[in-house]
Amino acid sequence: MQHCDVFVENFKVGDMARYGLDAPSLLALNPRLVYCSVTGFGQTGPYSDRAGYDYAVQGMGGLMSVTGERDDLPGGGPQKVGVAVTDLFTGMYATVGILAAVRHAEATGEGQHIDMALMDVATSVMSNQAQNYLTSGIAPKKMGNAHPNLVPYAVFDCADGWIILATGNDTQYQRLCEILGLHDLAHAPQFATNADRVANRADLTQRLTAATRGFAKADLLAACEAQGVPAGPINDLAETFADPQVVARQMEIAPEGIKGVRSPFRFSGADLALDRPAPKLGQHQDEILGK
Repeated sequence: MQHCDVFVENFKVGDMARYGLDAPSLLALNPRLVYCSVTGFGQTGPYSDRAGYDYAVQGMGGLMSVTGERDDLPGGGPQKVGVAVTDLFTGMYATVGILAAVRHAEATGEGQHIDMALMDVATSVMSNQAQNYLTSGIAPKKMGNAHPNLVPYAVFDCADGWIILATGNDTQYQRLCEILGLHDLAHAPQFATNADRVANRADLTQRLTAATRGFAKADLLAACEAQGVPAGPINDLAETFADPQVVARQMEIAPEGIKGVRSPFRFSGADLALDRPAPKLGQHQDEILGK
């Protein structure tokens, strides 16, 4: 243990002490050690003894309260995100915390115990929705594909499917109106500013949707691209991996014939090892433990 820089564990609170592998024991052996514990609810608090699962924590942290269609519309009700985002975010935050602690240990010789909790992360990543609540005291609700603070910023019907229109300022909104042939809406006083558009969301969305339905997806996307209006298609994974940008970035890999997804990291001074798949269980055990 004296030669280790980082130790990561994902056991229930208190379990590692049964094996003499708890943070105080290992830090006594190696004061420079960065020890990271990942649990559902953290090392302290009334839920610290509970097991944590992404699905449950998505609900507890508020994410499911703002995900999905409005409760009063068909398809409304609680809805989880399609991937285990709380698990994934916790892993990324843990990595950032570990790297910061390693730098601290290099500078001071002092290691530390990092306490990562899925519940903390789920609450933290609520981001602007959390701030909306803390500022107003009003808990945000599900809005389907609409944005609570920007309009138009949602999914719109086209003649052959759907696209995302994501105008972030008044100029982009005005350009969108010109593309759609809605010249009267571009500077209409009830839609002049984003605050006006939020206040008159339903009326504006209805008018924009009536216009977008007259366009094919490809045509409207091309027009938005040409005019600098943020927009994008809604792809399934087959379409995603066939997308020219994804192909150009070589996001699909196949080391030793096994297909997988490329890591998003791209370093100017180092290449990723893309010529071999992830290691099998215990594949490098002897060389690691033999150090």
